[in-house]
Amino acid sequence: MGDHPVLFIPGPTEVDEELRRILAEPLIGHREERFVAVVRDVCTRLCDLYLTKEPAAFETCPATALMEAGIRNFVPRGARSLHLVCGAFSERWQQIASACGRTAEPLTVPLGRAHDPDALRARLRNGPPVAAVAITHNETATGVLEPLRDLAHVVRTEAPDALVLVDVVTSVGGAELRFDDWGLDFAFAGTQKCLALPPGLCTYTASGRALRRAATVDERGFLLDLPRAIAETNDGKTLATPCVPLVFALQRQLERVAAEGLPARQARHLAMRDTTLAWAASRGMRAFVADPAHRSPTVSCIDAAGQDVDAMSKRAAGGGFKIDKGYGTLRGVAFRIGHMGDHTVDRVRALLAAM
Repeated sequence: MGDHPVLFIPGPTEVDEELRRILAEPLIGHREERFVAVVRDVCTRLCDLYLTKEPAAFETCPATALMEAGIRNFVPRGARSLHLVCGAFSERWQQIASACGRTAEPLTVPLGRAHDPDALRARLRNGPPVAAVAITHNETATGVLEPLRDLAHVVRTEAPDALVLVDVVTSVGGAELRFDDWGLDFAFAGTQKCLALPPGLCTYTASGRALRRAATVDERGFLLDLPRAIAETNDGKTLATPCVPLVFALQRQLERVAAEGLPARQARHLAMRDTTLAWAASRGMRAFVADPAHRSPTVSCIDAAGQDVDAMSKRAAGGGFKIDKGYGTLRGVAFRIGHMGDHTVDRVRALLAAM
């Protein structure tokens, strides 16, 4: 892969040579007709990625900005948002909602666990009403894949006026995600995870009912006023200057994703996960997520069972690879391998051999 360590961290992930060449091409103006056409094409292709007939768009910002935009656009002041907290990034969304002056209620499970739809049902039946339920589909800190389809169904049936807001940062393009079929209202992801591009753009989509709600909410902001931003971006004319090279690279990557096909892409990610976890088990380690049904296909968090994480990381580096030594309180106890984007099973095996 050249003179840099091949990234197997949970993001940013490895960017291949074809995409790096596109990123190095000379700039053009973002109002030129050629680029306007590319923006429109990207928006159309993002609908295919999210499996939605709703409008999709992108913005030059990190996904954290879309967490905040989701609160400012879809949760009116004085309303309550319910946050399904299962790790550091789902907790961040709750903190953002509080920082935006909303009543942000956590529904928390222990690290390594996913939420039980029945527990969510009980909360929605017995607690105060909520304007939105915020769910992190794939909790990057722990490798938990939430049962999103079932959780969204509970929200739709028990609190039909509540919007389903979803962080799909490390799932879209790697795990199964069906925006329309699962009844979602807002979903977003940065480009530096399963899309295997540099950070800088955040892709997203929103339902018609969510955008109608947003139109009634005051103080949505300027750049991330989502009803306006989606309409203008789909017209090919972003409000502010986007990262032009990254938009060209995103267009090409979405073409490649379509050529591979989402089912095949999801199967490849599952194969990389299974290869990683089988290796860990063969060496006396185990998945941090106990329930196999809730193990992420894109990020494996591995309980080192007392083995030396620093030593494993150094061996990986000696072989030309970089892994993550654990997030937050799990650092040094459980390490993470991000097997997403354009990685292959063969490259995963090369990493594991080095470790």
